[in-house]
Parts: sequence; C-alpha cells; structure tokens
Amino acid sequence: MIDIISFLPAKRKQSNSGWVSFNGPCCIHNGESVDRRQRGGFKGSIEGWSYHCFNCNFTASFILGRNLSIKARKFLSWLNVPAEEIDRIQLESLRHRSIEGMIDDRQRTADAILGIHFEERDMGGVEFVTPEHTDIWNYLRRRQAPIDYPYMISSTKGARTGVIIPFTYNNTLVGSTVRFLDDRKPVWINYFQPGYVFGTDLQQQDWQYVIVTEGIFDALSIDGLALMHNTVSDAQARLIRNIGKEIIVVPDQDIAGMELVDRAVELNWAVSIPDWPDGIKDVNDAVIKLGKIATLITILQSKETSRIKIELRKRQLVKRLRN
Repeated sequence: MIDIISFLPAKRKQSNSGWVSFNGPCCIHNGESVDRRQRGGFKGSIEGWSYHCFNCNFTASFILGRNLSIKARKFLSWLNVPAEEIDRIQLESLRHRSIEGMIDDRQRTADAILGIHFEERDMGGVEFVTPEHTDIWNYLRRRQAPIDYPYMISSTKGARTGVIIPFTYNNTLVGSTVRFLDDRKPVWINYFQPGYVFGTDLQQQDWQYVIVTEGIFDALSIDGLALMHNTVSDAQARLIRNIGKEIIVVPDQDIAGMELVDRAVELNWAVSIPDWPDGIKDVNDAVIKLGKIATLITILQSKETSRIKIELRKRQLVKRLRN
C-alpha cells in the first residue's frame, strides 16, 4: 500500500490526536476559494484513512478490504497520486478482504437487524484544538480529558469560546456537542441523533466491562459510554447490549441520578455507586480528585448486581444527599 502521507502538502501540521492539517486541495473543485488556513484534516491508520475539509465540507475515506469510492478517488487525484497508483490501491484492497473485513460486515448486519443507524454529519467552520488554543487546552487538562481525542473549536469571529466534541459511530462523524467556557447559558448545545450513545468507538475488543455514565467528560475520562441524560432509552439499551461486554452503570450522585439506577435495575444491568469523598458528584469529579486508575478501582469494587443491595445503596445515598 502506498504511503498517502508522502503525497500530502509539505506545509502541514499534526495534532496530538493524529490528525494532519493542511490546505485542502478540494476547495477549488467544490465552488470555494483556495484554502489558505489549513482546513483539510487527514487521519491515517493501518486499516485506511479518512479526510474532512472544514472549509468546503468535502469528506472521503477508505478502509482496507473495501472498494475505493468515487470521492476517495477524487481526493487522491487532487493530491496528485498517479492514476496507476490509485488502481493499485484498489487491487491491493480487494486482495486484503479478510477476517477483519467479514467481522466488520457482520457488525453492520447486526446493526441493521437491531435498527442501529446514524446519518453521517458534516461540520464546517471548525478547526482542531491544539496547545495554541490556551483557554480550551487548559480547560481540557483540568477536566482530565484525554488529549488525543479530536476536539474542535469554532473559528467564527465573535462566537462564544467553547470546545466541540465530535460524536462518532464506527468512526463516522454523526453529531457533536459544544461545551462553552463562559458562565452564560446554555452551557451545552448538543447535536445528536435518537438512540445515540457517546463513546462506542472508545471501547476495546479485549475489555471485559463497558462502563455507562451520564456525561461526556465522565465517559472521556475513563473511556466509558455517555448517555447524555439520566435514563436509558430502548434504542440506547440495544446499542449498549450490542457491544457484548458486561455493563456497569455509574449514575451521578444526585437525586436525578437515581432515575438512572432504577432504569439500570429494570434492564438487569450492574450498578456501581462508589462511596466517594464529599464534593465528588460524578465520575469526572472522581477522576480529577482521585485519578483515573483509582476511580476505576472504586467503580469495580462497588459493582452490584443484586436488586436488594442496589436499592439499599441507593437509599443510603439519597439519605446522605437530603441531610
């Protein structure tokens, strides 16, 4: 397989998350002016690559074992990849249709059977967060958020400063949320589709557990899932079960969080309500004060599957909250 990176423009920069930014070669082919602000974003892996231009919104991707799409061919030609090399990529990809490719096909089939489908979304006018975006970078560090996630920032002049967290499913962009850094309301603006659960692409094949939380930063700080509210819809439950791991629900330690406990019991999922020190309300608070490893240990040590024990722990917490 050819090294696509070698065909990217010489003037480029790479973020900690692995995205390479450069002037998008696609803009002049899509009715936009020449990109001079490095709005093209490329990320490669051993399985393929993806590209998104935040100026003209052109997207293209390629996964080893699949056909080169028309958009992928266009992108490669705009990078001046020779036509014979493009054909070679296609042939080599078809030769590599392997067990991994068949597993991926089965996953898509299972999703279709379960009714799990999210439309791909475009995001224009944004750029990736780097240490140069001091306010946002420091905020993410304070929240103990992993720095290798592809956070974005709106580049529109006069807009409120905020960090944009892309939502993906099977590594496809399907939505986003923005967390503003000022004290004005709304603090969050979400753009997600019904049934979506954040963090599915963070899960690893060899993990035993999947930890379900309420908030985005809860999930990011421990590589878990985020429901983005204090209950679980039927569609979200199907998606979470489809991951195939033992499920542990960790609610926020407030009155509203107890609704999530009741729903988890209804679904026969394990619940963890750790006895954290005062001042810790949720998973992200715990990671900030205790660290990631210590937080995960407290979650696993407090895991309960008995309905009676879960109800008892819930009553103890509610009593403490009301005193």
